[in-house]
Amino acid sequence: MKKYITDENNGLDYTLVGDVYLPNLISTETQYEIGLWGQRHLDYIKHHRKGFYTSLLTSCKLNSYLHDIDIRSTEMYDRLVKQLKDQQGITEQLKADDMMVWVQTMNNITNQVTKEAINCFQSCQYQSLLKHLRILVQNMHYLHLAVYY
Repeated sequence: MKKYITDENNGLDYTLVGDVYLPNLISTETQYEIGLWGQRHLDYIKHHRKGFYTSLLTSCKLNSYLHDIDIRSTEMYDRLVKQLKDQQGITEQLKADDMMVWVQTMNNITNQVTKEAINCFQSCQYQSLLKHLRILVQNMHYLHLAVYY
């Protein structure tokens, strides 16, 4: 008899102990640390997509799913902040010359990106978050041009 088998009907793995196959009930999921965006997405799916949340939880895929969301969201957030910073001409030279203006501008940029990301988590699917935030970058660019000209 085989030492390990997988039931095709339910997807569970079994281990042979004596003459009986016992299910492997230990989670094989890696435990990742979940950051801000993953936690916010977890809150969203717990309250608004309960079936999806339960499915991820019972299949031991919740942590890896949230980790992936957190990684992609953090990368996108950093990229958008950098794009807005470049569009508005925020440089290290400005930081050295006038620290207060640099801090105000950077706070404005990070607050705008965070606000739009939170609104998108509350009102739209994750896949459209990138599209929504790209529109923000374009609008911030036009706002920047209007202020300086």
